[in-house]
Amino acid sequence: MREIVTKVKEKTPIPVYERTVENVLSAVLASGDLWRIIDLSEEPLPLVTEVLGVLSKLGYIEFNKEIILTQKGKELVEKYGIAKREDYTCKHCEGKTVELNAFNDLLEQFKEIVKDRPQPKHDFDQAYVTPETTVARVALMHTRGDLANKEVFVLGDDDLTSIALMLSGLPKRIAVLDIDERLIKFIEKAADEIGYSNIDIFTFDLRKPLPDYALKKFDTFITDPPETVDAVRAFVGRGIATLKGPGCAGYFGITRRESSLDKWREIQKLLLNEFGVVITDLIRNFNEYVNWGYEEETRAWRLVPIKVKPGHNWYKSYMFRIQTLEGSKGFEDEITLGQELYDDDESSTT
Repeated sequence: MREIVTKVKEKTPIPVYERTVENVLSAVLASGDLWRIIDLSEEPLPLVTEVLGVLSKLGYIEFNKEIILTQKGKELVEKYGIAKREDYTCKHCEGKTVELNAFNDLLEQFKEIVKDRPQPKHDFDQAYVTPETTVARVALMHTRGDLANKEVFVLGDDDLTSIALMLSGLPKRIAVLDIDERLIKFIEKAADEIGYSNIDIFTFDLRKPLPDYALKKFDTFITDPPETVDAVRAFVGRGIATLKGPGCAGYFGITRRESSLDKWREIQKLLLNEFGVVITDLIRNFNEYVNWGYEEETRAWRLVPIKVKPGHNWYKSYMFRIQTLEGSKGFEDEITLGQELYDDDESSTT
């Protein structure tokens, strides 16, 4: 096992441990499908591909149409007592912890409205979640007391969460910003169709400081940041800056597909030490993303050893809920970073 770890370390700056290799092998025991292995291992995709490459060179696995353990690989997992990765996620709520039955009508309305939505653009690193995930966000925020008669800010809206919020009728006011004018126009059109007028919609680049009318005016924010530490600072920090004060809440997703636990530690330090907020909820794989259609343009496609498009929604993120306390503060400085705001060694969808 140490030999495997040493050889992987030679190929990537991403931290790798024996547990990393164990996670990948455990996933291989559960499935030969490349994307399912990445899904189950819960390690950054670039790291998984390096581990698989080393395992292949050392004769522990073979790449065919699927990934299979060799006899040598079977002996390795038996030696270290590595077991097949099981998935006992609740089939009813799909691990989201909220009941969607109460929102069935909203879900059907939402699906109808967004059926002609703008498709993701690689230029903006866009991807959107399933309709069920979007509505589950509404349910989650509502159960935490963060929607009814609250003022809600949506920072970036690939997922069209603002439309689900409008359909719910719960918030007192909604504001939504996005850099993509296609999405802004689509949301404006939806607001007209729904007859929802208490919404502010504007095109904005979050690298710029938020305007005064957005600062300290809202009770709740939701965002879906790119997964460099700088991007989390920008998106989540801007979100916190929109909140009125102590007792307000923010929601955002962080994956294990593009973020190692070492990066998670840096993000949590950022939340606790720089922003002074507390993490109240952390729900595994809450956000399930639809395969975005431009897979062959991504870094992930260049890295994977088997060039086959995913047959299931493999990209998922954990949902974080944070809450502000006395002394919490957001991030209001201008950001001068370019593409490095969106890319690091663990990135794969850019």
